[in-house]
Amino acid sequence: MTLDIGVIGVGMIGREHIARLANTLVGARVVALADVDARQAEAVAAGLPGASVYPDGEALIAAPEVQAVVVTSWGPTHATYVLAAIAAGKPVFCEKPLAATAEACLSIVEAEIASGKHLVQVGFQRRYDKGYRALKAAIDGGVIGAPLMIHCAHRNPAVPEAYVSDMAIVDTFIHEIDVLRWLIGDDYVSAQVLKPRNTRHTHAKLDDPIIVLLATKNGVRIDGEVFVNCRYGYDIRCEVVGEEGCATLPEPESVVLRKDAKLSTAIMQDWKLRFLESYDVELQDWIEAAKSGRVDGPNAWDGYFAAVTADACLKAMHSGEVVEIVTPPRPAFYD
Repeated sequence: MTLDIGVIGVGMIGREHIARLANTLVGARVVALADVDARQAEAVAAGLPGASVYPDGEALIAAPEVQAVVVTSWGPTHATYVLAAIAAGKPVFCEKPLAATAEACLSIVEAEIASGKHLVQVGFQRRYDKGYRALKAAIDGGVIGAPLMIHCAHRNPAVPEAYVSDMAIVDTFIHEIDVLRWLIGDDYVSAQVLKPRNTRHTHAKLDDPIIVLLATKNGVRIDGEVFVNCRYGYDIRCEVVGEEGCATLPEPESVVLRKDAKLSTAIMQDWKLRFLESYDVELQDWIEAAKSGRVDGPNAWDGYFAAVTADACLKAMHSGEVVEIVTPPRPAFYD
């Protein structure tokens, strides 16, 4: 069976996902496109034999030829399209954020529960990275005993001036928010943000670096560094300290060089290359799950919990206070 997919949004990440679906992955084909820029959609469709262009996302979702939907449009439009896909009974893969607000995320949760079907997957690709999966296997296998602390870092070589302080949480640390919760199977209860001395490479609207402190229900303490002008490369780090030992996220594969009296390995500069394989695994998993009738990746509740946590981190960053993270009990639908 081939899954016929409609893609809403043909910007950078949309085009990358379209290329994956058309050229790399199996069991699916792109049959429909929609974008706020119709000419851009037409240009992308020209390289996809038989693909149709629809005037908007709602029309694409309603099209009989579309069996499943990928949403890669501008973040504030996500909720509208995900809710429309749920109403149509069609599986939907939505790039993060699930919605622009926690309240909108919760409305998606409620709509999906009311539908009685698991239809929504959120694009938290780190869960599909082989390094993070190996780290989770060590934790779940009890190799290091009960987790006590997590130390992590998210570093970029540089960011444009349009990147401001709030983006350090909602665009960057949001990945740690999801993957760390998944790693240890424990929800957060509080957030605090510390601001060390700024690097001279930042600008007036960006505090860089910052340190996010999270506490979980089971008492695990997490410190997460976000440093987006580190200059030396794109570097993702994570160490889980347990009662019996420590488990560390493995470094990406790299050739070790002995040259000019130095022993060295290259450090990646591009986040897309660091997680290239995980994007492929993520979408292939979604395709197979969608064909089976039950989407089982990062779900709408995960998207909602990440949004609530991000809101708490933003409040903590602006207030300097420890902020409580409060959500209703997780619905049994997502057990």
